[in-house]
Amino acid sequence: QVQLVESGGDLVQSGGSLRLSCQADGFPLDYFTYGWFRQVPGKKREGISYIKASDGSTWYADSVKGRFTISRDSGRNTIYLQMSSLTPEDTAVYYCATDRSFNPTDWKGSWFYAELNGIRFGSWGHGTQVTVSS
Repeated sequence: QVQLVESGGDLVQSGGSLRLSCQADGFPLDYFTYGWFRQVPGKKREGISYIKASDGSTWYADSVKGRFTISRDSGRNTIYLQMSSLTPEDTAVYYCATDRSFNPTDWKGSWFYAELNGIRFGSWGHGTQVTVSS
């Protein structure tokens, strides 16, 4: 059984910081691309950052650039999203995703499809809630 498991979501005050974790369960975080998305009810799921395991290159959406940092810890098999200077506009469910494909009978995460900069993310975690109070 394989899945991505997000954690670290919480209620935080405006201006505060939070670190989200995305642990890969049952497979190594290598070769593929791993991203963070967020979604507010009634709005489209927004891609905010990704990291390519092949070369460590990263990308950020303008809405989070300079405030969020994505990283990969191969020893812990975990992707992190360090978030700082949070505002109420950052309130959302945050999802971790990868463009790696899995056998549907093995995958225990969620299914969704989003294309970001030509990268097709099709394997997702179940999300973690981040709430920023004003």
